[in-house]
Order: sequence, then C-alpha cells, then structure tokens
Amino acid sequence: MGNYPRYAIYFAPEPGSVLDRFGAELLGYDAHQGADVPFPSGMRLPPEWREITHDPRKYGFHATLKPPMALAPGKSEDELAAACAGFASAPRAIPVIEPVVDTISGFIAVVPSAASADLERLAAACVREFEPFRAPLTEEDRARRSPSKLTPRQRDYLDRWGYPYVFEEFRFHMTLTGRLDAGHAPLLEMLRDRFRESGVHSLAVDRIALFRQDEPDRRFRVIGNWLLQGAVP
Repeated sequence: MGNYPRYAIYFAPEPGSVLDRFGAELLGYDAHQGADVPFPSGMRLPPEWREITHDPRKYGFHATLKPPMALAPGKSEDELAAACAGFASAPRAIPVIEPVVDTISGFIAVVPSAASADLERLAAACVREFEPFRAPLTEEDRARRSPSKLTPRQRDYLDRWGYPYVFEEFRFHMTLTGRLDAGHAPLLEMLRDRFRESGVHSLAVDRIALFRQDEPDRRFRVIGNWLLQGAVP
C-alpha cells in the first residue's frame, strides 16, 4: 500500500457556486466540507446511481492538475500549502472555457467544448512546479496504472512524473460517473439537461485547491483553496 496521507492539486469550483453544488449533489459528497450531501431532488436518477458514482465520490468534484501523491522525504504539508500559495500568486493567463457534459474514456464528465492552450499550460505548470513534493511511485502504485495497457509515451510519463496523463496526454475533466457499460445514452442526456438548467455557460479555471486523503479507504477533502493571480495586462 502506498504512503499516506496523499495530496493532490485540483481545480475545484468556488465553494457554494452553482457548478460546485451541481457536482457535489450529483456525487453525494461535498469535498469542501468533507460531508455527504443529498442527491438532487427532481431528477429521476437510476436506482444504481450511488454505485455509478462510487469512484468519483471518493475524490470529490474536481479536475486534476497535479495527481494524488505521497510527500517526498523531507517535505511537509505546510511547505506544500506554501508552494500552492506561491504558485497562485504568480501572474498567468486565466483559462476560460465553455463547459459541457460529455463522455470521456467511458465515463461522463464536465469537459471543455474546445481545446484551450491556456488550460494546457496551467496544467503543465502544476505538474512541473509541484514535482519536488512527490514521493517516487511504489511498485504497487505503478502496477495499479496497468502500464502494459499504456502507450510508450504514457509509460514514460508515468515513470517520470508519476502519472501517465500529463502534458500532451492531459484532458481536463470533472468526473460525474464511474466507467459505464454501453447503453448509457439516456443517462448522458439527462445529465446534459441538468447541466443546461444550471445556466453555467462559461467557466474560469481561476483557482487551485489542495486535497488530502488520510487513508486508502477515506475520501479526499479540500484543505486549502487559492485564487489564481491573473496576468498583468
């Protein structure tokens, strides 16, 4: 078993915002509060909805920027939080995307309607700048990523950065379900309708959040939240 606690730098919507409540209610978990929340009323969710959302509920509603990691020897939580504050204070272009609900790799998520170079640069900067805090992968951690199923570049990224889906492999997504079998089109349309009703037509990826998981069977919870400094005109 890997070392714990584990930490991750994610994008999480502003606490209490429409997007935050949309995701938290569908997952049944508020990562800012570390508490269960009721599934949304007025939706005819399938009976197996709790099972469908089991995996993403563990992580809370988020988009990955620096994937979960144990801390490297000699590094502390306070130092990581200070690094997050320093990262957020550096002027940079704030990515703005049009979010939509779609499928990605067999699950349903909130994703950008089009590629964003600013978003890709932000994610790459997070991967690089927080790398000194990452403990090396254990053999068990590496095996969990099924390296034999990855492309050569993804395996290189896994070994160099601890995660296969970085840089060119990065795809911004805020997960709403686990992997689904074929025939999930009605569920996708229902979630699309719910998202349209939320009125979220534009999303500024303007903050980072530090999440912590204390034990393998515990959920991730937000322990810090920083607004990004926009670029000086």
